[in-house]
Amino acid sequence: MSNHWDQSKVPPLDGKVVLVTGANAGLGLAAATMFARAGGRVLLACRSQQKAETAMDGIRTEVGPSADLAFVPLDLASLESVAAAADSVRATESRLDVLVNNAGLMAVDESRTEDGFEMQFGVNHLGHFALTAGLAPRLLATPGSRVVTMSSLGHRAGRLRLDDLYLERRGYDRWRPYFQSKLANLLFTLELQRRLTEAGGGTIALAAHPGNSATEIALHGGGGLAQSAMSFMGTWVQPYVPLAQSPSMGALPLVRAATDPDARGGQFYGPQWLVGGYPRVETPSRRARQADDARRLWERSEELTGITFRPAVSTA
Repeated sequence: MSNHWDQSKVPPLDGKVVLVTGANAGLGLAAATMFARAGGRVLLACRSQQKAETAMDGIRTEVGPSADLAFVPLDLASLESVAAAADSVRATESRLDVLVNNAGLMAVDESRTEDGFEMQFGVNHLGHFALTAGLAPRLLATPGSRVVTMSSLGHRAGRLRLDDLYLERRGYDRWRPYFQSKLANLLFTLELQRRLTEAGGGTIALAAHPGNSATEIALHGGGGLAQSAMSFMGTWVQPYVPLAQSPSMGALPLVRAATDPDARGGQFYGPQWLVGGYPRVETPSRRARQADDARRLWERSEELTGITFRPAVSTA
């Protein structure tokens, strides 16, 4: 038996419920397929019902017709949509074992969410902050539940600009907002784990990154030299030289964080060779380990979303 942690190591998930944002394609679809194969009930939280249904058809083709799947409408660029998604899940599901905050945008043109947030910070961080808050009652009531948030290697280039979160003073160049949002994912995980530990109850927060994976996310910005290079490599070079690993390999760090019985709160999983390979625990950047920045980001996120998020285990 291989010593590498791969899909064969995913424990049975029968009776467990997993929600994956952005589950209709790429890493989210690969992770959702693994969860379904292990017997879990998988909620695909996506903007497009048509794309979610196509993804579910694909999962059932691969896993089997008995795969337990459901679509949850979710647009992370709208706090109203996020609240409606959380309300729906709380109304229909008696438990939530794993929340996978996976969906994201990468290096897109400057734009704003429905609520006026810079798009990448709004979707990649604030939308997931609000969703986690909305689903916290189900998570905290489910023994051994987990929140797993997908970050990126790009977090290492990120800098948290609490005085200029939308980078309006420094000028918008697509990449700095993306790097900041991926750093925010890790700072959110750090503070969430601290608060969950303080609250007690056993729910834990973890994070992951996929290394360099061949998905569509890098190909849908607004152009620019870096994105043109990625498009060229993905279209013309990748078929001949394996510069990026498959979505299934890229999803393994996330899936390990979500299911490995030995995983611990606060851990960060990534590929063993940084950009590729089987998942292992790694150390995030120094900036991602700043407890004071994590606390201040949490407080600022509450202010921006209008959501007071205080994890507490019900005694009822």
